[in-house]
Amino acid sequence: MIKKLDKVDGLERIRFTTSHPKDMTEDLINCYGECEKLMPFLHLPVQSGSDKVLKSMNRKHSKKHYLEIIDKLKKINRNINFSSDFIVGYPGETEKDFEETIELINKVGFLNSYSFIFSPRPGTPADKKEINNLEESKEKLKKLQNILESHQTKSNQSFVQKNCEVLIENKSKYQKYFFGRTKFMTPVRVESENCIIGQVMDVNIISSNKNSLLGCYNSNKEKVA
Repeated sequence: MIKKLDKVDGLERIRFTTSHPKDMTEDLINCYGECEKLMPFLHLPVQSGSDKVLKSMNRKHSKKHYLEIIDKLKKINRNINFSSDFIVGYPGETEKDFEETIELINKVGFLNSYSFIFSPRPGTPADKKEINNLEESKEKLKKLQNILESHQTKSNQSFVQKNCEVLIENKSKYQKYFFGRTKFMTPVRVESENCIIGQVMDVNIISSNKNSLLGCYNSNKEKVA
């Protein structure tokens, strides 16, 4: 299906989001090298870097399998970046388990991610398990989020003084800014009075913070999205 969409005239960007590691087949992985319109960004939830915790969660992947997928995708497309999901304080998680998660984060260098403290859901196996110390879990979450933010900040800084193709999504109601996203889903505020909503435009990035980029429209290069 992705290969068919890649040939559709007028369609500029294709995204495959919120995938499960078990669904990353060889055919799908190869699409990231063969399909020009498939954006080089993938949300690939891992939840934890500890095999013990992953097994307890009843996940169908191991840390080794997850990293193998990452390596294959990077070999197929050297420009690809990743985001993920993490759960801190899962019942039975030890300091060693947590540090294994930190090691995985530093190894992959996720562009951005979502992270949460574990909360039991009725009807799941974890619902009957003893909850970890909440204050300790809060401290772990803070440490994990600080590390994730440092990777995100560094990544955003790498765009400064470069041109990026930004898909313009809307215009700010009260300011002379347009809002759009890069190929990597990074939010961009664009200083301009003549951007066109729904088009991909060449934007010069002039500054960044941990969450987004600021740029100015500086080219007549336009693509219909």
